[in-house]
Amino acid sequence: MPLMPSDLRVRLDFDARCKSRLLLTLENGERAALVVARGGVLRAGEIVRLEDGRDVQIIAADEPLLEARSDDPVLIAKAAYHLGNRHVALQVMPGRVRFLADHVLEGLVRGLGLEVTPLVGPFEPEGGAYGHTHAHGSEKPLAKPKIHEFVRAAPGRPDELRPSDGGHGGAGHGGAGP
Repeated sequence: MPLMPSDLRVRLDFDARCKSRLLLTLENGERAALVVARGGVLRAGEIVRLEDGRDVQIIAADEPLLEARSDDPVLIAKAAYHLGNRHVALQVMPGRVRFLADHVLEGLVRGLGLEVTPLVGPFEPEGGAYGHTHAHGSEKPLAKPKIHEFVRAAPGRPDELRPSDGGHGGAGHGGAGP
């Protein structure tokens, strides 16, 4: 059964929508605590249920942003690459990218040859290559992505690699040993 829009709403900037524990002030002035799975991002329009059973709709608050534009898709790709390499949250749209206002990042993107315009609005960046990590309703939360290191399988065999145990003593990743 789809959730219906709620009469209770809360406006949150992107940083607040990334936190796992929040003390909220709803639009009606009421205070509420919210706890969500770590690593998740609350998206505009999502409905969260308070402990007392009431639903609250998440609204993306307006915040200072920069929008970089170009008719050249290669320049957009370069901007996305360089910003992503700095782990900058990025909203990608045809011919433009948006990110939270920062004068250093503005200089970087201008230096690549893109037109940069300051604006104020809601920010809904990409969720990342591994998707979201929080759950809705009866879904099970996804595990955080893990980056595995590889080590030589045997001394003197530089062509054979195997996953390291990552300091876990061989436990916790469900895979068979070498």
